[in-house]
Amino acid sequence: MTATQHVNPAPALLAPELLPAESPEALGLSSRALARAGDALRAEIARGRLPGAVALIARHGRVGWFEAFGRLGPDADTPMTRDAIFRIYSMTKPLVSLAAMMLVEEGRLMLDDPLERHLPEFAAQMVGRPDAAAPDGLRREPLPRPITLQDLLRHTSGMTYEFLGDDAVHRAYQQAKLSDPRRTNAQLCAVLAGLPLLHAPGERWGYGRSTDVLGRVIEVVSGVPLGEFLRERILGPLGMVDTAFHVAPGQHHRIAEPYPVDPDTGEAVRLLDPRSRPALEMGGGGLMSTAADYLRFLQMMLDGGRSGDRRLVSRKTVELMTADHLGGIAADSPLLPAGHGFGLGFAVRKQAGLATAPGSVGQYFWGGIAATTFWVDPKEGMAAILLAQAPGRRDYLRQLFRALAYAAIDD
Repeated sequence: MTATQHVNPAPALLAPELLPAESPEALGLSSRALARAGDALRAEIARGRLPGAVALIARHGRVGWFEAFGRLGPDADTPMTRDAIFRIYSMTKPLVSLAAMMLVEEGRLMLDDPLERHLPEFAAQMVGRPDAAAPDGLRREPLPRPITLQDLLRHTSGMTYEFLGDDAVHRAYQQAKLSDPRRTNAQLCAVLAGLPLLHAPGERWGYGRSTDVLGRVIEVVSGVPLGEFLRERILGPLGMVDTAFHVAPGQHHRIAEPYPVDPDTGEAVRLLDPRSRPALEMGGGGLMSTAADYLRFLQMMLDGGRSGDRRLVSRKTVELMTADHLGGIAADSPLLPAGHGFGLGFAVRKQAGLATAPGSVGQYFWGGIAATTFWVDPKEGMAAILLAQAPGRRDYLRQLFRALAYAAIDD
């Protein structure tokens, strides 16, 4: 090397083994708009709507914005940190969906497999139709066809969540205490199999415990607990060292906490306890994670199933997962905005207009009930994550962050 030659320094890393950092402008993002986004999140914190948050935006394989706001918890003087650990709830679902698709790639599962082939207890499940003359308000009818694994992945199985209504089926779910962390996945499914479905399989899109059941299918087919499968096949290979169904004692100081009482409703806020290891490794909502960890997963998806020199799934599997699988199936739910469908583990944007949030056709996303959210926009080469623990503000924060992040695109 001559005296006039030089070597460009390696790009800085914003977290160990995370994507290299670039200036926002180098990625087609506006520093001014990102500062404005940060101010908006600080204003929410100053108004007492949440203790703190972590926001991250990556574009074109580089991190352009990664910032922590507020405090780690309401009673802590500790500032929020970028490596804070959050309860991500339903952001667990895409990871478990990917795990199922790995077994599909190996020929151990097929999307049109009847659920009862792998979990025989579901062979006698019935759909519950409202009937005032019945003792429990339900007339039970045989299923017109079995639940398939595709139904579980796209939420057309007819299973629901107990907190999404108060009719006879939802009351049956409520009485079953399905979130009891002392149950195993096998025990949870034994209870679920005896409950009526809200809708017949394929009749309509309905968010619910489908991915919890999918987690049990993975256990039965792979022969290992769900947490172990995720760790060996996804979390370990991607370097997601802080993602698990509980937080190890040495990392408890990094757990982000909510306000104990919702600032708007005055109701008590009760979230999963990340400090104890649950028997129930809930495939639909049990993981804890960090922004840096979850970005590793999203970037792998954005890169077509590859992370560095390691391939987790094929590009065609990613394309299948992030395509709409509903077609003409009704989906009149506030969880799916106008112009959107649902793939295999993700909501999918089908039209540029109709919905009030910005985005691109082909964008896919989901969030967690405690106010975590993410999206991937392949057209923009973009992945974005917002993590908070403020259940009552989840819908507002998702909309706010989406608007702020897309407003920062400047190319």
